[in-house]
Amino acid sequence: MAYNLLKGKKGIIFGALNDKSIAWKIAEKAYEEGAEFILTNAPVAMRYGEIKELAKQCNTEVVPADASSMKDIENLLDVAEKKYGKIDFILHSIGMSLNVRKGLPYDKVNYDYYHKTMDISAISFHRVIQEAKKRDIMNEWGSIVALTYVAAQRTLYRYNDMADAKAVLESIARSFGYMYGRDKNVRINTISQSPTMTTAGSGVKGIDNLLDFTERMSPLGNATAEECADYCITLFSDLTRKVTMQNLFHDGGFSSMGMSERAMMVYNKSLEQEEEE
Repeated sequence: MAYNLLKGKKGIIFGALNDKSIAWKIAEKAYEEGAEFILTNAPVAMRYGEIKELAKQCNTEVVPADASSMKDIENLLDVAEKKYGKIDFILHSIGMSLNVRKGLPYDKVNYDYYHKTMDISAISFHRVIQEAKKRDIMNEWGSIVALTYVAAQRTLYRYNDMADAKAVLESIARSFGYMYGRDKNVRINTISQSPTMTTAGSGVKGIDNLLDFTERMSPLGNATAEECADYCITLFSDLTRKVTMQNLFHDGGFSSMGMSERAMMVYNKSLEQEEEE
């Protein structure tokens, strides 16, 4: 059911790759709620994705942009300014770690890969906000949202250097949230989503076990990509005008749990099998 929460609003959505992407679901929901927006992703990602199909579905265009390139960010915002004048929302849904992809443990990371992780997954957020603020492209009470993960606060096995990147991402949201809020009433928040079986997530070794664990730990269960989209839309809307500089957990309660009964039962069974052996 649509509520016209974003009727008349304009924006930019980073990171949609295919219909498994959270950004894809957010774009669909934003369009359903009346928004107009530009879709963007890195040229290399676009070759492997289906973003042009999403653009047709949402009656919009795709502007290729490597988020690690200031020149590409400037060109993207040039297009947005010409198309809309000012905009009301930006979604940052970008993350990549070659160390994770190649299975390198945290104490043996490749530092060239590490720098790329930070540049693409976190510093890109700083670039986008800095350029948006410099141009004064955001309407008053506009909203900027980035997707993050609880590994920024807690150590999660195999999340590796992405945890560092998410911690930096959240810090950028707070620092710019103060400055942009003070100067232009623009809100900046991060959504800490449950582990989700996106294309990128499915490439992480052990993701099935992690999903099972968090499902058992979370009193409401894991949040889906579709549910994340619903939540994100409220942050783009006028209903959350005084919410800023927050890291908002959208994870079924996982982030507040220590141990659940369901998870403990599985652990106890594992101990019993170990003792029998």
